[in-house]
Amino acid sequence: MIKCVTFDLDDTLWAVDPVIHQANQTLWQWLEANAPLFTACHQLEDLAEGSALRGSLLQEMPEIAHSMSLIRIKLLERGCLAAGYNATEAILLAERAFEVFLQARHQVELFEHAQAMLEQLRLDGYIIGALSNGNADVGQTLIGHLFDFQYNADTVGYAKPHPQMFTQALHHTGLRPEQVLHVGDHPINDIQAAREVGMWTIWVDLPGQQWPQPARADARVSCLSEIPLQVQRLASQGENRVTL
Repeated sequence: MIKCVTFDLDDTLWAVDPVIHQANQTLWQWLEANAPLFTACHQLEDLAEGSALRGSLLQEMPEIAHSMSLIRIKLLERGCLAAGYNATEAILLAERAFEVFLQARHQVELFEHAQAMLEQLRLDGYIIGALSNGNADVGQTLIGHLFDFQYNADTVGYAKPHPQMFTQALHHTGLRPEQVLHVGDHPINDIQAAREVGMWTIWVDLPGQQWPQPARADARVSCLSEIPLQVQRLASQGENRVTL
């Protein structure tokens, strides 16, 4: 019997690229006002994923690759040092700048039907959790009150598709894998990883998303409004699915 539904967040419940773009813009404006040496020798593009600055950072510190927060903080700190700030100033500026970025990062615009879908699942009696590689705190969004728990790569120490985030959710809820259903957009990080743990899966394949190959999920939806019905359908099958 399915008792819990977990969700990926970025690109499952909201589009992440516009959020990060706007958060970087907000961060850059703050840096221009509070760390002018930084903006004098760097460009806005240096803050983006895939930048040379980020690439060199991860080459030297591969142990933080799972953490979007640590990457962002260290990138800002390193950029401040390179711009001429001393170590104490760089650390302080990086911490304050990250707070500005993180506040803007939570100004998400939900996909259509996201909130109504979650409300229906709560009415249906399911425990609802968030399992995300990103650093968004779902509690700081408009739908935070609809979630019972959250884990992300920062708190767990590993990013999906590593199984630790899924096993952490199982430990937290005290449930067996066949009692949990995971919903996500990524064929590997979400669907394959959750399936390998033994959970049920729903692939969110929204219009405009492009993947090299489809996910092997228990169900596929092209609109979030379809999820409660698919959960109900899979729950009816779950009576005969047991793992040890």
